[in-house]
Amino acid sequence: MKIAFIGLGNMGGGMAANLVKAGHSVRAFDLSAEAAATARGNGCETFASAKEAVQGVDAVVSMLPNGAIVKAVYTDDVIGHAPEGAVFLDCSTIDVATAKEVIEAASAKGYDMVDTPVSGGIAAANGGTLTFMVGGTEKAFERAKPILEAMGKAVIHAGDAGAGQTAKICNNMLLAIHMIGTAEAMKMAEKLGLDPQKFYEISSQSSGYNWSLNAYTPLPGVGVDSPADNEYQGGFATALMLKDLRLAMEAAENSDSAVPLGARAAALYEDFAGAGNGGLDFSAIIKTYT
Repeated sequence: MKIAFIGLGNMGGGMAANLVKAGHSVRAFDLSAEAAATARGNGCETFASAKEAVQGVDAVVSMLPNGAIVKAVYTDDVIGHAPEGAVFLDCSTIDVATAKEVIEAASAKGYDMVDTPVSGGIAAANGGTLTFMVGGTEKAFERAKPILEAMGKAVIHAGDAGAGQTAKICNNMLLAIHMIGTAEAMKMAEKLGLDPQKFYEISSQSSGYNWSLNAYTPLPGVGVDSPADNEYQGGFATALMLKDLRLAMEAAENSDSAVPLGARAAALYEDFAGAGNGGLDFSAIIKTYT
């Protein structure tokens, strides 16, 4: 299959490379010359613009920073420029309203399109083990599924247009709450004289079990190997978690949803990022519990 890939950053670069490994012909574009060079090294053909990259393709995949950019790229460079019958897959994490708007615009021109944000981070993007949460029609989902399966371990149809984004922001709000709770409990146990490793061994096998503790332990030298053991480098940056929490707070307001713990988590990550920690993994918030 001939696939255009727009957005070759930390996530998109690995995803595009996995499409090549799966036997697809990838026509790639990114504003960064460095990212484009890396993509060429991974077997992609690169182009000077998104409009050029989508010529003659069967599918377009995008991984972009925000909703405004997604809307501009699809409106200006993809819709009406990609061949009739191409399927569009936006893997960016953006607001629900923009996701629905772009899919509606694509559908009006006869294209199938899904919003399909991801979970798993950079390591999963490179390793082809992402989880995709997909919003769109059943037809669009079935067309997108084999492309997504080349980049991930799980592809789940969440519902109609925008459902993928809804699943992503709700999931990440829950993740932020879990991480903060895990950090508080671990530091409290330590201050009360309990060895952190012992707390991990107990809680990870009892009712305190959760992903942040068991699979992403935020304290260095305790539990599983995680970004905490690499001075909180790599993984999922605090700035990206904060972006998702802001989207969650916007969605909560628009839907009149009560999210007191989500709102508190967002406030704590706002403070943490504002103190210059945006580049650290989001588990580094445990550093605030001294």
